[in-house]
Parts: sequence; structure tokens; C-alpha cells
Amino acid sequence: MNRPSPSEYAAYYNKYIELVKHDDALKVLKEQILNTQSILSKIPQEKQNFSYAPGKWTIREVVGHIIDTERIMAYRALHIARSDAANLSGFDQADFVKSGNFNQRTLSDLACEFGAVREASLALFKTFDEDVLKKTGTANNNKVSVVALIFIIAGHEIHHMNVIKERYLS
Repeated sequence: MNRPSPSEYAAYYNKYIELVKHDDALKVLKEQILNTQSILSKIPQEKQNFSYAPGKWTIREVVGHIIDTERIMAYRALHIARSDAANLSGFDQADFVKSGNFNQRTLSDLACEFGAVREASLALFKTFDEDVLKKTGTANNNKVSVVALIFIIAGHEIHHMNVIKERYLS
């Protein structure tokens, strides 16, 4: 799997793609399952609904956001892989988190859901050959390739787990 070029995604996503240091994004996605679940399993109950500043999400909400975003990006990858030319709509992450009721769930439950969603994404992505990975489509009025979406998922997780470690657990 070749890394996407900057012409394959909106500049906004560069911050996520640059966080993926390995060229094999599928390997990174697989390794993130146990790494993320291990970190989440060690977060004490009293910190799970903590937010580091007013208006910021709690740890549970951050994990819910990671899950929701992966589902959306994987759907976009499937959509483009199957040659559907429609422009996929964007989504308001704040509205998704607000409606997600993540603080009503246990972090353990969210960690399990993260693993299930990731396994489903990996099962899909493993079916994509090089020609499919190169396909591009439009999401939120921006060109994006299938391979870029896979790297975005991996980098998005890295970004938010770094935020959890640096701002919530330090």
C-alpha cells in the first residue's frame, strides 16, 4: 500500500496522515486495536467523564468520536471503492458527539465497540487491491482517495489518543 499524495485528500487531513509513520496503514490499524484498548482499560473510573477544559469532550466522548469518525471514513472508502460518483456529505462532529450519549456508557463498552468497528474496517480494507486503493471520489466537496481514507482513520486515532495521553491523563 502506497502512502497517499497530498493531491489525494483535503489539506485539513494532512495532520492525521503525517502521524502515520509506517507505510503499511493496515498494520497500523491492526496494532491500534490492542494498543488503544490497553490504554483505555487503565483509565480509572473517576477520569472517564473528565474533560480538561470547559466545552471540551470527556474521554468517553473522545472515544465515541473516534468510533463514529471511523465508521464514516470507512463508509466513504466503501462508497468510492464501489465506484459511486456521488458527493458524500460532511458531518458535524460536535453534533455527533452531543447525540452519541457516550457518557452514559462504560469506557469498557466503548473500547469493545472500537475493536469491533476496527475489525470490520480491516475486513473491508483487506479486500481492496491496488486499483481500488487508487480510486478517488468526493466527500464534503473535497477529492479523496480510498488509500487516503485508510491513512486518515489511522492518523485520526493516533491524534486523539495523543490528546487523551497528554491532556487527560498527564
